[in-house]
Amino acid sequence: MSKFLIIGLGNIGDEYANTRHNIGFDVVNAFVQKHGGSFKIDRLAYVAEVKVKGKQFVCICPTTYMNLSGRAFKYWQDKEKVSLENTLTIVDDLALPLDKIRLRSSGSDAGHNGLKDIQNILGTDQYPKLRFGIGNNFPKGRQADFVLSKWDKNEEALVKLKIAKCVEIIEQFAFVGIAQTMTAVNNLSIKAE
Repeated sequence: MSKFLIIGLGNIGDEYANTRHNIGFDVVNAFVQKHGGSFKIDRLAYVAEVKVKGKQFVCICPTTYMNLSGRAFKYWQDKEKVSLENTLTIVDDLALPLDKIRLRSSGSDAGHNGLKDIQNILGTDQYPKLRFGIGNNFPKGRQADFVLSKWDKNEEALVKLKIAKCVEIIEQFAFVGIAQTMTAVNNLSIKAE
């Protein structure tokens, strides 16, 4: 049975719930819920295991806080013996507009501290990432406040749609591979009705 490690990046604690920076947690939660799984607290992460059409998904939301995400990633990758190309890290991205999602098989941390820590611990940037565009609608110098802010009311419908799309992307990634999935999703512009 092929096994996948799905990593949602975010911060633990109620004050971070439903913020832009926690979208990785929200996507992984939606994926686990859709497939009837539930999370338990385990070493360095909330962990859920689900099976979908003969494939096993180990889903984690690190409890290490964003800037130390690499420890949880590496621990669960080693424990579950998942190859790097069968991992998928879901992360917020300031450089992408809110209507965009980007799937890449590798690439830099783009200044994201969670990805920076994973890259430092793995010693490579050659691992798949699903970047969820959160836009960059903030005044100069207010980036931290923006990423830790909750979604605006007028963004919520689009965010919900994008979360559902990301759940589909995780499935496609596992069933048809990253190349075909990138072709299908990287030029999409997702709009709320």
